[in-house]
Amino acid sequence: METTANKNSVKSERLMSLDVLRGFDMFWIIGGGALVVSLSKLNALSFLEPVAIQMRHVEFEGFRFWDLIFPLFMFISGVTIPFAILSKVDKGISKKSLQFRIVKRAFILVILGLLYNGTLQKGFADMRFASVLGQIGLAYFIGATIVLQAKSVKVHALWLLVILVFISVLQLFVPVPGYGAGWFDPVKGMNAYVDQLLLPGRLSVGTYDRLGVLCIISASVLVLMGYFAGRLLRQPNITPNRKALYLLGTGVLFILFALVLAPVYPVVKSFWTTTFNFLTAGISLVLLAVFYYVIDVRKLRGRVFSHVLFFFKVIGLNSITIYMAARILPFREISGFFTGWLVEPAGTWIMIAGAITLEWLLLYYLYQQKIFLKV
Repeated sequence: METTANKNSVKSERLMSLDVLRGFDMFWIIGGGALVVSLSKLNALSFLEPVAIQMRHVEFEGFRFWDLIFPLFMFISGVTIPFAILSKVDKGISKKSLQFRIVKRAFILVILGLLYNGTLQKGFADMRFASVLGQIGLAYFIGATIVLQAKSVKVHALWLLVILVFISVLQLFVPVPGYGAGWFDPVKGMNAYVDQLLLPGRLSVGTYDRLGVLCIISASVLVLMGYFAGRLLRQPNITPNRKALYLLGTGVLFILFALVLAPVYPVVKSFWTTTFNFLTAGISLVLLAVFYYVIDVRKLRGRVFSHVLFFFKVIGLNSITIYMAARILPFREISGFFTGWLVEPAGTWIMIAGAITLEWLLLYYLYQQKIFLKV
């Protein structure tokens, strides 16, 4: 996410807050969530049980912290668009070349998603096409293509509105054959109908896929919302304090909007409803505002705080790498080889902490060697 100074952009600098926020997000996936759950089982730390509950997805309708992890990552990918794509347009790189990069990125992420799903391990007969990485790639492809090819910010906003309305109308008002309209149900919902109609291969829940066709299209809204946040951060004529305030205020409004609509249009991550988009985008905006203000505006750098920032930054700079590595490499087993004798008296948390340490040391090595694997 390199930025370049020119007449349309701010002074060239990398926003550390984005790397730290991305690393903070990825930390929970690579073991942070499991660590909290394990610690909450200790008698001395039983007060962590309410926090541990937040480290699990809701069964269907509703929201917990764990439901934010994936949308936050997608939102951040959108924030980088003005820096990673529009800055290159400003430098004269052709849109054709940039569009090819976007397509290439989507293709690679879809392939990595298939690998993550265990396609090579389990074979092609029962393969699942939908994946986290595939959804990131395809939703980013939709959002980034709109930003690159549309002629103005107004058109970008219009596309965002069109996708929101399209998803909302489908889920609320278009009848599913045999069931009718407005069902938020694993069998009767529009997402289930579309996935069974269009998505090949195995579906994650049998009747639908949590990362299915409508989820991908709807998730592109988060990419576009992130893009508008990134565009604000890149504006040279707005003070950093005002940028943080605008992000915070918009985030709070989005959260309130989602909560007001939730009784009639429920928050359902598995269906990626519009209310889910607004709620997660709102929380993402609030987090971005806080991280941006503390790290890039106030530039707080206390000794301990600097170490914490660096810890998350190292993760954030190679997020896709560690996501795949944590799937392929047996970090927890390796940790158990060295800490197994401590697990029984101390608890499984020590093995999980060891795995996180090994993951971070791998990322630190890549950081030291200036190896940043990006797609």
